Amino acid sequence: MAEETLDIVVIGAGVTGAGTALDAASRGLSVGLLEQRDYASGTSSRSSKLIHGGLRYLEQMNFGLVREALRERQLIFDRLAPHLVRPVSFLYPLQHRVWERAYVGAGIAMYDGLAALARNSLPSHRHLSRRGALKLAPALAKEGLVGAIRYWDAQVDDARHTLGLARTAAFYGAAMASSSRVIGLLRDGDRVTGVQVLDLESGRRIDVRARQVINATGVWTDEIQDMAGRGTIKVRASKGIHLVVPRDRLHSDSGLILRTEKSVLFVIPWGKHWIIGTTDTDWELDLAHPAASRTDIDYLLRQVNSVLDQPLTREDVEGIYAGLRPLLFGESDATSKLTREHAVSQTVPGLISVAGGKYTTYRVMAEDAVDAAVRNLGGRIQPSCTTEIPIIGADGFKPAWNRRRKTATESGLTTSQTENLLQRHGTNITEVLNMLKERPGLSSTLPGSEDYLAVEVAYAARHEGALHLDDVLTRRTRLSIESWDRGLAATKQVADLMGAELGWDEAARDREIAHYEARVAAERESQEQPDDRTADAARLGAPDVRMMGKG
Repeated sequence: MAEETLDIVVIGAGVTGAGTALDAASRGLSVGLLEQRDYASGTSSRSSKLIHGGLRYLEQMNFGLVREALRERQLIFDRLAPHLVRPVSFLYPLQHRVWERAYVGAGIAMYDGLAALARNSLPSHRHLSRRGALKLAPALAKEGLVGAIRYWDAQVDDARHTLGLARTAAFYGAAMASSSRVIGLLRDGDRVTGVQVLDLESGRRIDVRARQVINATGVWTDEIQDMAGRGTIKVRASKGIHLVVPRDRLHSDSGLILRTEKSVLFVIPWGKHWIIGTTDTDWELDLAHPAASRTDIDYLLRQVNSVLDQPLTREDVEGIYAGLRPLLFGESDATSKLTREHAVSQTVPGLISVAGGKYTTYRVMAEDAVDAAVRNLGGRIQPSCTTEIPIIGADGFKPAWNRRRKTATESGLTTSQTENLLQRHGTNITEVLNMLKERPGLSSTLPGSEDYLAVEVAYAARHEGALHLDDVLTRRTRLSIESWDRGLAATKQVADLMGAELGWDEAARDREIAHYEARVAAERESQEQPDDRTADAARLGAPDVRMMGKG
């Protein structure tokens, strides 16, 4: 990147930034993508992992956002990422006769109607009696339950999806670098002409020049705008936490959606687990590592237990994660009512900022951001074509899924292991299995998990840009939230596998393990604190591995 003047540099490799890099690169532009930590390390790995229209936005009369999101849901589901997106059903328990069924049913019927306009392929909603609801979800408390409505949406592995976008952008020619913090803007008078970058791995400072810079940093939007001396978009960070509990703690064949006094609460099936979330509270502390407090955790447990026959306790929680939504400032002080639509604005000449939106509408945000940038580039530049570009691993997925049993027999893996690989890597399973042929010993599962194979760690370091232990345990896999020990049992083997690929010596492996252990200890301590401020202080007891001794 330092050796040429690029057409566009994108700051931030969350879903919007990665999508923006793909949009620009697929138009034939020269593109650089910069990320201060790891791909999807912020909001884009800490969502509710839903690809949905946002049922609650209908109640806010935001029909345009819901319609747009449902159109994108179908596009992602059918064409862009079928290997990473799966249908998921939700049950809305009813506790009031007649009026509640009519009111909620009308909203869900409208939701399905808007989805039908997008050529929806998911099942339509169904009204259930009390008996039907309990048959589908025996975990529901019988007292007060009068029936339910079941509807369908979709879910995604958000971190792997964002990573897939970044890898697809690279396939179309984008240059990219993680561990690359933007510390300043290059200027020619009032015009931004590039960025100053600190390489957090080597400590080097590098100037990257570009004809247009796109700020896609989410909750850091204001910080980049401040470097320009002007801010045209104002973003407020809203913290949302999620709990992960084993599947056997809650007996149901469907997810749940519940209304709370502040927003809505989801209970989402996630493999052998449930994800319960989320909260929606203002956050003004550390943006990199938002912390879940004891108050947050107790709130979620209290809300979900209000409809369960057998209440969940802290002892049932195996994983916890917290993320920040970048919400555009609105007139209301309640973050749950701030707009989820996005904004694109020219902050100063040469600098475009894009913020807000929903995970599901990342592609539209990216297209709008690149459209704004190309208006300043001159010449004839092609329009966006990302509706036609499957992300890496998606092309040919359905036939690959249909022959999964044959693939399992040929590779020596079980059908279940093959299905897991296909649902994480899609048709890139071929690369993973080729590595397995080189090193058959990597077919073993990682300690503390039955779902992840050792070969996936080596693949993450060789092909997926993983530079640190945290990258693999938190985002390439989800051991940090899917195992009782937060992935600690796997640290030595993962460090050895990564070290063999990345050339770590014994001291480097020990440092990586020590850092990850400190991170887990700091998170656990923060989750015992009574409020945000004390939880934040506890979480910051473990510095980011990329920042240690740098900058």
